[in-house]
Amino acid sequence: MSLARVHSRACVGVDAPLITIEVHLANGLPAFNIVGLPEASVREARDRVRSALINSQFEFPAKRITVNLAPADLPKEGGRFDLAIAIGIIAANGQIPVDNLNQYELLGELGLSGEIRAVSGVLPFAFACHRDEHSAIVPVSNVQEAALIKHAKVLGAAQLLDVFHHLNGQQPLPFEPAQRAALEAKYFIDMQDVVGQSAAKRALEIAAAGQHNMLMTGPPGTGKTMLANRLISILPEMTDDEALQTAAIHSVSGKVVDPQSWRARPFRSPHHTSSAVALVGGGSIPRPGEISLAHNGVLFLDELPEFDRKVLDVLREPMESGTVSISRAARQAQFPASFQLIAAMNPSPTGAMDDGRSTSDQILRYLNRVSGPFLDRIDLQIDVPKLPGGSFSEQIKERGESSEQIRQRVIQARNVQLRRAGKANAHLNNKELERYCPLLAEDQKFLESAVEKLGLSIRSYHRIVKVARTIADLDHQDNIQHAHIAQALSYRSFDRLLGQLGM
Repeated sequence: MSLARVHSRACVGVDAPLITIEVHLANGLPAFNIVGLPEASVREARDRVRSALINSQFEFPAKRITVNLAPADLPKEGGRFDLAIAIGIIAANGQIPVDNLNQYELLGELGLSGEIRAVSGVLPFAFACHRDEHSAIVPVSNVQEAALIKHAKVLGAAQLLDVFHHLNGQQPLPFEPAQRAALEAKYFIDMQDVVGQSAAKRALEIAAAGQHNMLMTGPPGTGKTMLANRLISILPEMTDDEALQTAAIHSVSGKVVDPQSWRARPFRSPHHTSSAVALVGGGSIPRPGEISLAHNGVLFLDELPEFDRKVLDVLREPMESGTVSISRAARQAQFPASFQLIAAMNPSPTGAMDDGRSTSDQILRYLNRVSGPFLDRIDLQIDVPKLPGGSFSEQIKERGESSEQIRQRVIQARNVQLRRAGKANAHLNNKELERYCPLLAEDQKFLESAVEKLGLSIRSYHRIVKVARTIADLDHQDNIQHAHIAQALSYRSFDRLLGQLGM
């Protein structure tokens, strides 16, 4: 039979749509044509496949070869279809029974020697194969990543000949399940590394428990970056679903997914010179940006006012929706971007408010680099002051609680939130706020008065209530009390700073 069909999958965002590769051998002058909207890298598969077949001791048919990648309106790019095209030619030439191909989907780039090389986006490919009850044949270097999908039948192949022998029933490909990491992630950093700053540690615990965004303001060298880096060590571990979502994003971006650490939450810290495209994603072929790579983890923006104001403002919509949509002339893609934002900044361009080197106008211009709507989306705004003189030697003797001690309280509070609303407090909508965060009449009046005095928005009002709900959860209280609201209001230091400067 001179016609064969082989299945593979493209990579569109974090999805893997099915691609049917039809190979037809016809009489006539020898030619090799690939149709179906292929990019240049796909058209180059003609030379890779020809050399791989010849060097693997296959006869390359001296016929008119037509390869169709269907559906034709979906752009295809990369070398991911090489293996499927080569197997299609072999099957169309009568060397593999075409019926044996129906239960398999193939993915991999071919070297000229017939070696099967690793490609990106293997995890979404394996998930789609498992969903459709197909077996996945992938490069052997990708097999551990693909096998992270539970119960998926993933086979790894190192050479084109290995796939040929398997499909002919001569020598089956081995199946090796992935070696998953233990349930408890181990960290080499600890909250005890930070000397003093008990108030900041408490705020970080609240942020971790409720998944709240947080801004730390203070002079250089007070421990803001150290605190942010250690947030990971007190966060609950990702569930399997969360870990797979995050791993899929890393997979399509070409990053290595380590089966031994795939359940550790990501921590992304882009430099302040990063562009808007670097943060939210983009390109002619849409790729995930830093906010998507931080999905289910932490995005840390150090030296916040040094970021371009327009770059920061593009984060506002993803901070609310948890997704980012990228539209280009020929392509559209949507990536998940549910991240926890932690930011740090100095209170003035020279580092400190009281160093006498900055005027009020200079400080105002510096702080105005961060827009009000962006600040509105930050739940906790805290001061990280210098340690009092002579306190370092005393504080270093008592390091305070370890990350594991704090983490246990965070996990308990987060479990309460999941049982109550199925989500962290930071993600409650307005109706859920009314249901799960009722306030007494006098407490509501107190909060409204404070919000009006600080000149805050309704969004800020709701975020203060969410923080108060998290504080109550950490205190094992069923209802929000006045003390919880007062403490939540105390975490609006940036608003008070702007008020002092007359903004």
